[in-house]
This record gives sequence, C-alpha cells and structure tokens, in this order.
Amino acid sequence: MTEVERRTIVFHLPSKTTPPARRTKTRAGRLPRIARLMALAIRFDQLLRRGTVKDYADLAHLGRVSRARITQIMNLLNLAPDIQEGLLFLEPVRSWRDALHERAVREAVKEISWARQRKIFAGLLSRQSGVERKRAEESDR
Repeated sequence: MTEVERRTIVFHLPSKTTPPARRTKTRAGRLPRIARLMALAIRFDQLLRRGTVKDYADLAHLGRVSRARITQIMNLLNLAPDIQEGLLFLEPVRSWRDALHERAVREAVKEISWARQRKIFAGLLSRQSGVERKRAEESDR
C-alpha cells in the first residue's frame, strides 16, 4: 500500500474588531451621460468584433432602442482617440444638467478630419467651462 499525503489548508479571516477599509477618496457627483455613452460604444464594438451580437439590429433589440439610436452611439467611435479618452475622463457632474451633451458632440462626429474634430471639441469644452462658471456665479448669489 502507498502512503497518502495529507495536506492542511488554512484560511485566515479578518477579525470582526477591525473596521473594513474605507475608500479615502469619494467622488462627488455622477458620471456625465456622454462618458457613459462613449463607454457603451466601446463595449458594443467589442461585442460586434467577438461575434457575440450579429449587427446593430441585434444591439438595438437587446437594448430596446432603435437602430438609429445605436448608430448615433456607435458614431462616437469615429472621434479621434484623444477626444474619446477626454470624454471617458470628464469631471463628474454636480448639477442636474450635463454641460456637455451628446447632441453637441455630434458636430465633431460629422467631421472626418481629426484635426478639425479637435478644434470643434475644444470649442465645446470652452463653452462647457463658461456654462459651469455662469452656474457657479448664479449659485453664489
């Protein structure tokens, strides 16, 4: 007969007396809708490339939206990569209304040239910061 090896498995659980680690930095506000739409477009693109969904019609059916709306969301992928990154990392929105919205970004999406897209997007961001300043002034009154 052969000798069977015995193994001991030990689990260490945290003691109940120590409080759970808390996040040191809390984010005030919510993600801008345009940032969520940009992330959604990237995710939809992954699903299409992997073959998880067949086409935009499948995405529209699953999301219970129109094919035209899926096209609008997917068109965000036509933006220059740095603009896409900028959308994903926009500052949280602290008011009820987003300063930068998807309809305004469609101006840049229509443009083929990334250089022109960047100019349009810079204009949108400057308008956004102007709107935020105006709201801050109104809230100070």
